[in-house]
Amino acid sequence: MGDQTQNRAPIRYKSPQQDSARWNDFPLREGDIVVSSPAKSGTTWVQMICALLIFQTPELPKPLSALSPWLDQLFTPQDQMYAQLAAQEHRRVLKTHVPLDGLPLDPRVSYLVVARHPLDRALSMYHQAANVRAEWLHAFNSDQDSTEYTGPSSLTLPPAREYLLNWCRAGESDAWEQDVAAAELHHPLDAWNRRDEPNVRLLHYDDLCADLEGQTSALAEWLGITVDESVLAELVRAATFDEMKGRAADLAPDKEVLADPAQFFRSGRSGGARDVLTEDDLNAYHERVGALAPKPFLDWLHGGTAGARP
Repeated sequence: MGDQTQNRAPIRYKSPQQDSARWNDFPLREGDIVVSSPAKSGTTWVQMICALLIFQTPELPKPLSALSPWLDQLFTPQDQMYAQLAAQEHRRVLKTHVPLDGLPLDPRVSYLVVARHPLDRALSMYHQAANVRAEWLHAFNSDQDSTEYTGPSSLTLPPAREYLLNWCRAGESDAWEQDVAAAELHHPLDAWNRRDEPNVRLLHYDDLCADLEGQTSALAEWLGITVDESVLAELVRAATFDEMKGRAADLAPDKEVLADPAQFFRSGRSGGARDVLTEDDLNAYHERVGALAPKPFLDWLHGGTAGARP
């Protein structure tokens, strides 16, 4: 499996916010850590854990987004991003929302893929969209010469249940690009299929919630980072939800687009979709995704190590 997946030409993923082609000419270094996950799966959480392990102190020298930038996002010019990362002398942590099949896979680099129950992630994305400044989206998606934005300050969203039902039914076709569930499963499923690669490690949001210290310690060992026990306890405390929310000004990404950076860390809990969807909705969801991916993968995706089905 290794030769096929490591040597395959990367797929290009492009949107108004990111372009995976920015990885093609980027000079990776031995020891680089790439955190790859769908948005709102725990990306920032794992970036924080990695930064804490590298610097061995809760007091990071710079805001997290400066220490661990989103390499393929288009808000920052490519030359500027490359220069920022070239200047870093510490072990680098690079953020992306691109699946591994869209990245150059380098055996010198460690790839961390973070997964979360898709319905929890979708609900978190729903609340995140409500926290995005609409005028920023207008400016980003419009020509520079467009008129000043005079619309509402926030996005108009459908009810949460209606939003989540997109996961419970097929799209206009079964092509993964046009079906919400199929498209969103692709990222963690691609990583699952590479889980035996020596430089690929899968993490799950629920496992981090259940045993943050154990997960942090195991990750440090996998990355080859030695941490004294007394220091580890301090680092784990700094990576808890409440501590990170309290430091949102330094830890929330893309603060210029958020109405309230603290709301990036909204609740941090799992299972919220059960408060929104009916049993029939959940059964339809499981029937839909069961037709798209193998059961062992779905058991893991829906509950981490425990594999619990909501």
